[in-house]
Amino acid sequence: MAKVIIIMGSKGDLEHSKKIAGILEKFGVEYSLRIASAHKVPLKVLDILKEYEKEEVVFITVAGRSNALSGFVDANTTKPVIACPPYSDKFSGADIFSTIRMPSGVCPLFILEPEEAGLAAVKLLALVNKDLEKKLKEYQELKKAEIEKADKEVSKNG
Repeated sequence: MAKVIIIMGSKGDLEHSKKIAGILEKFGVEYSLRIASAHKVPLKVLDILKEYEKEEVVFITVAGRSNALSGFVDANTTKPVIACPPYSDKFSGADIFSTIRMPSGVCPLFILEPEEAGLAAVKLLALVNKDLEKKLKEYQELKKAEIEKADKEVSKNG
């Protein structure tokens, strides 16, 4: 069964990762939370990648500050990698530059909002899973209905 592996750079990334996990749970997608730093324990990151190399997985990397994790994971797997660093006002958001600029041949997808990163993983898995594709269509219809309802509420009171 396809699943999402969320790799955090540290336990400090757990709350951000739980938001990703929340959307995966809505769609019934299996996931695992792991912690491994590309800076501090790169061999552990490689061990995690090796553990899942024969499975249908999407990796989501969650690491703030100097985000070596996303590029390191992407450079060492053929599986899709979504980089979802926690945004920090500390440096006026400049710390996300380490995620945006990657060397040639390294291409993690970059999605800032955790719920949308989870949704992107679901969409990737839905390429080969018709049940997920159906759930996505239902989700999109629900989102459209929410907008229509909000429009009617506003236009009545406008």
